[in-house]
This record gives sequence, C-alpha cells and structure tokens, in this order.
Amino acid sequence: MAESASQELLLAAAFVSDAQYNRNIPFKTSPEAVRLYYLYNHWFMRTATYFFIFLNLSLAVFEEPAVYPLPFLATSLVEVLCLLVFFGRLMHFAKITCRSVFWKDTKNICIMVAILLSLTDLAIYGALRIYNIKSIRWSRIVRPIFLVNFAESRQIRRAFRSIRNTLPEITYVFLLFMFSLLMFSLMALKLFSERNLQTAEGLPYFRDYLEIVFDLYVLVTTANSPDVMMPAFDFSSWYALFFIAFVIINTYIFMSLFLAVVYNNYKKHLKNEIRTLAYMKRRKMIEAFNLLKEEEGTQFVVREAKWKQLVKLVAPDISNSHRELLLRISDDEQKGFIDKKSFVQLADLLNIQVITLKIRSHPLGQWMPRVYRSAVSQFLRSVVRHRGFVWTYDVIILINAIFIALDEESPYISYAEWVFLALYIIEILLKIYTYEPRAFFGKNQFWNWFDTLIIFAALTATILNTTLKSTTKYNSQRILDIVFILRVLRLIRIVDSIQRFRVIMNTLINIVPTMLTFGGLTLVVYCIFAIIGMELFHGKIQFFPANSNAPYALECGNPALKDSLFARGKYCKNNFNNFASSFIVLMELTVVNQWHDILCLQWNVMNWNFVNTILPLIPFILFANGFANVTAQPVKLYFIAFHIVMVIIIVNIFVSFILEAFFVEYSLEKSEVETAIEQKIQELGMGVQEEALQDEQLLDNMESADNDLEGEGGMKSQPKGLVFKIASKRYRTVDALLQRMFEAEIPLEDEGLSFEEILNLSPAAAVPGDLTSERAV
Repeated sequence: MAESASQELLLAAAFVSDAQYNRNIPFKTSPEAVRLYYLYNHWFMRTATYFFIFLNLSLAVFEEPAVYPLPFLATSLVEVLCLLVFFGRLMHFAKITCRSVFWKDTKNICIMVAILLSLTDLAIYGALRIYNIKSIRWSRIVRPIFLVNFAESRQIRRAFRSIRNTLPEITYVFLLFMFSLLMFSLMALKLFSERNLQTAEGLPYFRDYLEIVFDLYVLVTTANSPDVMMPAFDFSSWYALFFIAFVIINTYIFMSLFLAVVYNNYKKHLKNEIRTLAYMKRRKMIEAFNLLKEEEGTQFVVREAKWKQLVKLVAPDISNSHRELLLRISDDEQKGFIDKKSFVQLADLLNIQVITLKIRSHPLGQWMPRVYRSAVSQFLRSVVRHRGFVWTYDVIILINAIFIALDEESPYISYAEWVFLALYIIEILLKIYTYEPRAFFGKNQFWNWFDTLIIFAALTATILNTTLKSTTKYNSQRILDIVFILRVLRLIRIVDSIQRFRVIMNTLINIVPTMLTFGGLTLVVYCIFAIIGMELFHGKIQFFPANSNAPYALECGNPALKDSLFARGKYCKNNFNNFASSFIVLMELTVVNQWHDILCLQWNVMNWNFVNTILPLIPFILFANGFANVTAQPVKLYFIAFHIVMVIIIVNIFVSFILEAFFVEYSLEKSEVETAIEQKIQELGMGVQEEALQDEQLLDNMESADNDLEGEGGMKSQPKGLVFKIASKRYRTVDALLQRMFEAEIPLEDEGLSFEEILNLSPAAAVPGDLTSERAV
C-alpha cells in the first residue's frame, strides 16, 4: 500500500511538473516509465542533448571546406558519436511513450531518417575518399533536423508551424505581388528598351525582360535605389513618376500586406497554441489531483501532508519558509487540506518567483554598536536611504557622460574624471555602510553588483595603466572613460520611472526568451542555405591580401570580375568558401543592403566558368548560351528564396511577435494568483510594502526601502526573521501571459478534454463554455 501511494505521488509530481513547464509529452504511467521520464527531463540530459546538437552543427566549421581543417577521421568519429547520442535519446523517448504514440509522431520519424541518411552518406563519402574520388557531403543539410525535432525544441517547432500555417495566405499575396512586378516590368520594357539608354557601367539599360524583372524585384527591397532609376531619370525627369508609383505600390503597400497577413495568421494560430497549452495544463493538474484526492465531506481534497510531499518532489530547491507560504495560500483557512480550486493553481504558484529575504543586523552594529547607532551615523544612513541620494548620483552620472563626450585634451576634464571616480567610490562605501552587505550583494541585486564591478574595474584599470603605462597606448583618462561609459546604463532607471517608457522596457525584457527561439530558427535557415551555398559557389571567389602577387588577385581570383564594382569595392571576402564566410554573407543578405550585387557576382562567375569549360568542347555556341542561361536560373532562385524565407517570412513573424508582446504589455494586469500571494504575505505581516517600490522599480534594485533589512534605523523593525516579496514581473514570457489570460476564462468545473483531444484541437475548434475566440486572445 505504501509503495502504491509513493508511486502515485511520483506520478502526480510528474503531472504537476509538466503543467509548470508546459510540457505535453504523452508518457506512460507505469512506475518504470515514470522514473525514466524523470531522467529524460533531468537538466543534465537536456543540456547534453543540446551540447551534441550544436557539436554536430559545428562540424561544418572543421569539414571541407573548413575554417579550421581537421582530419576526416576525427570529424567522422565525432559525427558518429553525436548520432549515437541522438539514437540513444530517441530510444529513451520510446521507452516512456506508448508505441502507437511514438510511431505516429512525425518528429521521431524525421530524427530516425536523418540518422540513417547521415550514416549512409558518411559511409559512401568515406569509401569514395579512400579511392580519391571527390564527393559531396549531401547529408549535412539534414543536421538542423536534430535541432528542430527533439522534444526539447518545442518552441522552434512552434515557430516552424507558424511559417507552415502562414504560407498559404502569403502565397496569395505573393502571386498578386508577382503580377504587379511582371506588369511593371513589361511597362518598363516598352518605355525604355528603345531609348538606347546605358547604365553607369556602360551596359544596356532595361532591354532584357528577365533582367528588368530582377532589377525591379531588387528595387522593392530598396537595395539598388536610386541607381536603377538614374539612367531613365537623366533622360527625362518624368520617368521618375514610373519608379515612384512602383515603389509606393510594391514596396510600401505589398510589403505592408505581407506583414499584415503574417501577423493575422500568427495571431490566429498562436491563439490555438495557447489554448492547447492551457487545456493541457489544466488537464494535467486535474490528473494529479485525482491521484492524490481523498473524500472530505461532500468534496474531494488533498491532505496537507501529501501536498507537502508533492511540492518537495516538484520543487526541491525552494526553502521551507517558501513552501509554508505556498501552503498558507493554498489552505487559506488552515483546514488541513487543499481543495480542487487551490490545487489546480499550484503550477502557477510554483512559477511565481517569491524572494525570501532574511532580516540580518549590520556587522558594524555588532562590532561597534555605540558608533553605528549614534545620531550622526543614523543621520548619514537616512541620507543614503533617501531617494534624493539616488537622484543625486543619477545627475552625477549624467554629467559624467557629458564630460566623456567633451574634449579630452583639456586638463580640467582630465582632472574631472578622477573626481567622478572618487565620488563613485564614496557612493559604494556609503551603501555598504548603510545596508547589510549580504543583502546588498544578494543574487537578485543586479545594479549593486553592476555599480560595484564597474568601479572596481575602473580602479584596477587605472592602477594597472599607471604601472604599465609604457606598454599601453591608452592613457588613464581614456581607460576611465571606456569603463565609465558602462555606468551610464544606470540611467535606464530614470527612463523606467516613466510609464510609457516602462511599457517599452517590459516588452524588450519579455521578448528576450523568444529571441532565443528565433535565434534557433535563424540558425536552422542559415545552416541549410550556407551548406547549399558552399556546394554551389565554393572556390568561385578568393580573397588575397593587399600585397599579393597571385594571378587575378585584384579580381578576387576570377577574371570574370575584372573592372567590376564588386572587385573595386574589395568585397572579395564575401564568399562561400567556408562555413563562417557563408554565415557572414547570409547575414549581409538578411540586412538586404547590396544583396543584389552579391547575387549578380555569383551569377557572372558561374556563366564565365561554364563558357570557358564548354566552348572548347562543344562547337554549338547556341546550346552553350542556352545552357548558360539555364545554369544562371538556380543561382537567382537561391538568393531570392533566401530573401523570401528569411526577410519576408521569418523577420515578419518576429515583428508579429513583438507587436503581440507590446499589445499584451499594454493590457497587462496582475494575475489572480500573484494578487493572492501578495495579499497573504501582507496578512502574515511578512511582506515588503508595494508603495516603497513606486519610485525605484527597475530590476528590484537595492536603492529603495524594500531591501533595507538590517533591522534597525530607518525602517520599522520586523517581528519575524523573514520577509517575502514577489520578484520582478518583467521576467515572464508573452506566451505565459497569454496563457494566463486564457486560463482565467476556463470555468473550474470544466475539466477539459482528454490529452488526445487537446492535442488535436484545430483553430476552428469550438471553445467550451461561453468563451469566444476574441476573448481567448
């Protein structure tokens, strides 16, 4: 019986943990499977998986064409090790899920296929290498699949689902855009082809229809504006109207339509994602409750002892005092049990960071109490605690920033830097004298650590520079300027005190976790296009030092670039000769500027190589020119496809997320759970008053009364040894905020759908109760 209860408690803890972290893995509930599930979700296992995923991706840096070449045997052994780890992780996942669920999961099939393809390609490439036969490592393009399809990468998969769901609507807009582009290109052909105009390089201007289409497509990105217009504009000023109309319709209207369509679809499918997460979370909490419930009168409840054991399993790192606080919130009337409504909120309670602050006396108050508690000492500490002290130093930092920007040759400015350094040292010493040191340097006191480290760095750099000034090229004042510039960041707190600025700051902080998701998404796209680019363009362009005597050094190693703007502009390092260079080129393409020059460069090089190779062999120049045109088309498609995927789709999805985060931040209010915690903290007399935070709200800094914990002087003495406060509400993801808004609309009596039904929810699925789609978002 005891063993059965222990297993039920372990299973309930797994459900609560899944609800807390929004995991939706359908694991088996047998005791062995539950233990394996705990191991699967252990931080070490997840960290090791990510390590081998990125190790596998980084092999492209060491494989041919390599940035840092390593022997093929070394890279192949590392790749085999990574594939074995991936296979082991997949088998671990198979052990905790039902067989039918495992084989229906597309991501598992993708991982197995990617492992099989990688091993097959590795074996073929190695065998051909033995016989000195050059081959292509085509399987490298599937390596990003591991980053996307493992269970840990659910956020990246969501981003890809957003792209997939958005594509149908984007296609309609893109077709209209292409129709407009083709029509304007046809008009341009009729307007300019008979004018015998030439570009600045002396080339024919707007005489080939496909070239016109491409040039106008580049104009949509503004990368070749106003260059593409100038020959026609020089001929007649009236022709500017044609380009103005084109830019208004295609750049401003159609590009805005792309963003509108992406945002509308993103919001619609985000609604479904959040609804699925909310129902899954509710369902898991109810499953946990059903495992632990006992009958109490007319209702089912969870006993206090079981609740404590559950919380210890789910959150072993929280303190006993924190756990007791959560119990007092869940069992408000201290009946000895937790009802269903309070139990369902446990996952939200655990997600809210409650800081436990211990009241300690200042060491100086123990070592020399008469001096520390004297009238002069108390007055000095009251001055330091006053908000005017903070404002004074904010003004000093602002003046310091002005001095840094002034003429550093002036001796008065040079002396002023030493005055500022002395003032900053005095500030830190006064704060350490006033506030209890362990509380002042607590793990949540970012600005205190920041200020102290900056002053310490400035003092250390100045001493080292004075000692070693004969070997450095910066004088002491310049070193102080460089370090003090970082202190100007403290002025962010002034901006944060303004409500409108605070909304922007909150939005920026809330999108930081999602930046990692879109960083992973960008990494996947970059890896795929970089590997394709290396296979297409490797060796076509070379970089040579300025004093090189190599043939065609000034033409980037290729005669096709003789007298070209690309060579004269010294863009030779923009090539696909290795993984790092490819990433840099793709970054330049993402920024859009000059991307058409890079595209034209690669196209010209391919045509030149083809003509030099084929013409001596085949006398039919007609076929040669025709094949050259065909060969050029994939080059165009490569760059245009990257522009569409990265700039039009992914960047617009990221912009959509920022818009949604901004709107949510404007409408954000405290959640019901957070309010309950704060009320209970104040009822217990163990809280930090909210009013004390109004003037100093950024990152829970120590410069307001809320953290004055030395227990005497300047603050009411606390009768208890602990106080609590809610950590900054800035550190919440937008997904969590939207999910909480949706959960508030779900009635408690609605136990929701089954796990399988929840996972199969569609955007058009009916929402239980009186919940409308507008209210869901």
